[in-house]
Amino acid sequence: MKILQINSVVNTGSTGRIAENIGLSVMEQSWESFIAFGRGQPESKSSLINVGSKCDFYVHVLKTRLSDAHGLGSINASKDLVVKIKEIKPDIIHLHNIHGYYLNIEILFNFLSKANIPIVWTLHDCWSFTGHCAYFDFVNCNKWKTECFDCPNIQSYPESWFVDNSRKNFRIKKELFTSVDNITLVPVSKWLDNVLTNSFFKGYPSKVIHNGIDLSVFNIIDSKLSLCNKYKLNQDRPILLGVAGVWDKRKGLADFIKIQNKNLDYQIVLVGLNKTQIKSLPSSILGIERTESIEELAQLYNLADVFVNPTYEDNFPTTNLEALACGTPVITYNTGGSPEAIDENTGYVVEKGDIGGLIEKIELISKQGKRFYQSKCRERAERLYNKDDRYNDYIELYKEILNKR
Repeated sequence: MKILQINSVVNTGSTGRIAENIGLSVMEQSWESFIAFGRGQPESKSSLINVGSKCDFYVHVLKTRLSDAHGLGSINASKDLVVKIKEIKPDIIHLHNIHGYYLNIEILFNFLSKANIPIVWTLHDCWSFTGHCAYFDFVNCNKWKTECFDCPNIQSYPESWFVDNSRKNFRIKKELFTSVDNITLVPVSKWLDNVLTNSFFKGYPSKVIHNGIDLSVFNIIDSKLSLCNKYKLNQDRPILLGVAGVWDKRKGLADFIKIQNKNLDYQIVLVGLNKTQIKSLPSSILGIERTESIEELAQLYNLADVFVNPTYEDNFPTTNLEALACGTPVITYNTGGSPEAIDENTGYVVEKGDIGGLIEKIELISKQGKRFYQSKCRERAERLYNKDDRYNDYIELYKEILNKR
């Protein structure tokens, strides 16, 4: 059996690590694993197919910025990918993020609609059924339910500077993505599964598979003294941790600053910031650039007394799971599938923008102490978010689809 995954990245970021780990699970079945990707220079156990060049990437970015035509560039790169797919002859094609300035959706789906190859599509966000954006909660827009137009989110990813082509994009996506009959959708949260019932994907088979993480790396360890020394933190003061791959406005960076402005006795540590963001932070907040070392990231989760995720729109953030696995309780806003990661024993859900509510729950956890939550957080992660279990769900889905053929 041959499984071909397609994603913007491999073995980096949450979706890239998911694709890599699914590939490892595929190979454990003595099947062949291929991953086509758009950018980076990754290392992988799977056979890799690089879609396009840096030049293709930047031209696609420019096309998006100038004409709001994301997913409609990279013509030659996508034609080359189709040739590779024909050579490989995969038994299943597994899509992840097909946005990210590397694929032409018209070329890909015109091929898929005729190829008679079963498709599994893991939906990590909402881009597949909107006319522009990857998320719509922040601007409270529901036009995607019928047809997008006059997009209020045009300057969010994938950003367009001048043109709003959301209506045209919506129609193109709807026509292309519903042209494939043998497709199974995999939303990674119950929230997104419910959203799909109001989109043009309604009626398509779907199966929720939550994200999984490596519990041997994200584990309860003693790292406080070494990291406190490294980052010059006071180990006797409670630490609030925030982690994001990209700290844009939807991730709630401004809300951490509001918390700090209350002059509470907490140390705030934020991971994943760029140099400009770090320079703009108040001196009382420690900013750390993105790290590719998941071992150090696990140490930071262990260092924290509470993980705060004030995200304004999200699907099922992996950071929540990583914190739980390290025994750290989670506080998150009530948005998307983020609250699904926790229960009443492992954290708290606060309404979006409620800084007072965040502080109240932070103080409650501080009063009870991290140890009150630690074992329950770890137990929940072991029971629900073990990567081996979740990626085995994909193997079982593959087998089910192939058996039906």
